[in-house]
Amino acid sequence: MSVYVSNIVIEQGYDFNASFQLEDTRTNSPLLLDNVSTESQLRKHTGASTSVSFASTISNSEEGIVTISLTAAQSANLKPGRYVFDVKLISSGAEYKAVEGAALIRGGVTR
Repeated sequence: MSVYVSNIVIEQGYDFNASFQLEDTRTNSPLLLDNVSTESQLRKHTGASTSVSFASTISNSEEGIVTISLTAAQSANLKPGRYVFDVKLISSGAEYKAVEGAALIRGGVTR
């Protein structure tokens, strides 16, 4: 399985969600995500010891759609700047990186 690369923008102090449709590269059809769980984190850089966990769910297992989200309270605690994130799939004890990319946290003005 290849890793899907996507860069995201998160507005500080606002709800955030993004969905990714994963594909089976052998058949070019949606990746079947039955009996799969997900985890996803955001860090300042890959070696950072602190992280923020996204709520990460399989939105549609037959269509291969994974959704990540943060609440407004979670994003309000992030400092503006560049971060990295990834989404991990866990199936039958095996772990796969499905999505990775850069995240830009943009500071908010209205409070």
